[in-house]
Amino acid sequence: FKEWKISRLSYEYDSEPFGKERDAAIKKLASEAGVEVTVRISHTLYDLDKIIELNGGQSPLTYKRFQTLISRMDAVEVPAEFITAEIMGKCSTPLADDHDDKFGVPSLEEPGFDTEGLSSAVWPGGEAEALTRLERHLERKAWVANFERPRMNANSLLASPTGLSPYLRFGCLSCRLFYFKLTDLYRKVKKNSSPPLSLYGQLLWREFFYTAATNNPCFDKMESNPICVQIPWDRNAEALAKWAEGRTGFPWIDAIMTQLRQEGWIHHLARHAVA
Repeated sequence: FKEWKISRLSYEYDSEPFGKERDAAIKKLASEAGVEVTVRISHTLYDLDKIIELNGGQSPLTYKRFQTLISRMDAVEVPAEFITAEIMGKCSTPLADDHDDKFGVPSLEEPGFDTEGLSSAVWPGGEAEALTRLERHLERKAWVANFERPRMNANSLLASPTGLSPYLRFGCLSCRLFYFKLTDLYRKVKKNSSPPLSLYGQLLWREFFYTAATNNPCFDKMESNPICVQIPWDRNAEALAKWAEGRTGFPWIDAIMTQLRQEGWIHHLARHAVA
């Protein structure tokens, strides 16, 4: 803080248990150093703690209950304007010759990944790519007007040029921007009628699971997880390794696990299959 002459620190609220613990420690350090801290909620549509508060201090465990709760919440906030150079003009960062070495994005090789023979990325990163995909996604006006789920076919299992999931996950695309773009398009197509809650189904399912996870440090596993049935699963390290490496002998399962390993994404129906 002293080296960079920092007087204010702002960051996006992280609702996951690990993130909350980390951010509380950073906030404490900043306060001790006399740094003003501002935290904003932008990775989710709603304040998840308020949803839980409305539900008597417990995370809602059914989607129907979740929908009831958000219908009582304040409207989703309009996304902030894009940041420009003028807005950032008064901020300064001391740049040294080794700045990129210290703070740049590491290559895949640095953490020890083998990149030999690796195919090109099917999910190019960044906000520009995310916004281009969003526009493609919204070009399907008939889908927005009737809110019909796109029909499944074999190609649905492959990375789509309109796919948005990783971009929402990594913050390249604002969920609120997506929400309001959907709203605006629906009103244009449907002549200013109010959109149904179902229009935002995929965004709200995402929100529902974030809400279920926020106060549950064991959300990613069965053991000690209060919302999981405790099943005495067989422990077979060899079989588990074959599953993870796509060597079960079941072509459908092996193809999905290979795709997950190589591309980092699989369709949600494929996730159900391999689970």
